[in-house]
Amino acid sequence: MPVTSLEPRRPWKGKRIVLGVTGGIAAYKAIQVARDLTRLGGEVDVVLTRSAERFVASLTFEGVTGRPALTDLFSAKGAALHVRLGRDADVVAVAPATADFLARASQGRADDLICTTLLATSAPVVIFPAMNDKMYAHPQVQDNLDHLQNRLGYQIAGPVRGALAVSEGVGRGRLIEPWQIEEAIGRGLAMDDAFMGKSVLVTAGPTQEPIDPVRYIGNRSSGRMGYAIAQAAWRRGAKVTLVSGPSALDTPFGVDTVAVETAQDMHVAVAERIGDSDLNIFSAAVADFRPTDSRDVKLKRNESEDRMLVDLTENPDVARDTIANRKKGSVNVGFALETEHLVNNAFAKLESKAFDLVVANDANEEEAGFSVRTNRVTFVQKDAQSERLPLMSKDEVAEEVLDRARTLVIESQ
Repeated sequence: MPVTSLEPRRPWKGKRIVLGVTGGIAAYKAIQVARDLTRLGGEVDVVLTRSAERFVASLTFEGVTGRPALTDLFSAKGAALHVRLGRDADVVAVAPATADFLARASQGRADDLICTTLLATSAPVVIFPAMNDKMYAHPQVQDNLDHLQNRLGYQIAGPVRGALAVSEGVGRGRLIEPWQIEEAIGRGLAMDDAFMGKSVLVTAGPTQEPIDPVRYIGNRSSGRMGYAIAQAAWRRGAKVTLVSGPSALDTPFGVDTVAVETAQDMHVAVAERIGDSDLNIFSAAVADFRPTDSRDVKLKRNESEDRMLVDLTENPDVARDTIANRKKGSVNVGFALETEHLVNNAFAKLESKAFDLVVANDANEEEAGFSVRTNRVTFVQKDAQSERLPLMSKDEVAEEVLDRARTLVIESQ
């Protein structure tokens, strides 16, 4: 799921990000990453190796970040440059990370600015390998990655299988996409002890209840709210499972996604997984009813005369009907999209579905609800006043939901 709202926001806003770029063909992707991180509110210091300068120009990075790209290990301005970079950084990332760089970093070499910065920082470090697939598979490269990850505690993201440089074919060694790099850097910034080691289950999207092979009963949900929550929970360090109805959105990075079609499918998928989950967030717009008899062949207009009647049967309630399956002590958050009596209906759902928190929004409000990138929500909890938030992006709403869920998770321990 590409980072959709490129305006300053959590977890990138106001953070010092060191972006190291080493000398590989995938270095061109780092330009987009630097630009996007800057638009997300980060203060991005790009550090280029000499080899990287053969692929991308330092002036380009200054143009997209507004800050000069750094190449020289030595500086006469105050503390040594690598010390200042390492000390001030909130996260250090290297994309792409070549085989040569991995070898030098794993040995603790201090022969260029990015390697010395790694030695001088206590910030989280995220490494994005990229190289030929045969180089990546070499035992020495794998040993270096293992050392960086398990001995030094660096986070490793990628590579993936895909098209490599011209004439190199397809294999595992391709740098992940810029939006995925940005999310992984966001995880380095947002890791939270309250979420680390926790399992989070999120439902999202609509369900589609087939009338015949080409028609269905559904709704206008895009899944954007649930996808934003799943991605934000992963950034905070959780192991996230997303059970999603049909959606045109890209799968959130790092999230285990289970695709379903109908309410019955979603009910089965949730029931099978909810017993292992510490936090459950039910944001899907599940159809309340389905056609009693779904036809195996397309209904023809001339078969129905001037109208067609569809008999409906009640669907399972995914949240209510899986209460008994929930893990003891788990936290459960529901969503309520209403057209009237917003708070009263949300409180009713809080009780009937054993939720700890309900996120309610009015379907009649402009720029909120389905098919838009923004939302205006009201939080409802037991023994608490309802809390109405202003209009904000769904990415920002996701952070607000998880802030409140975080408090409930800590209290449940």
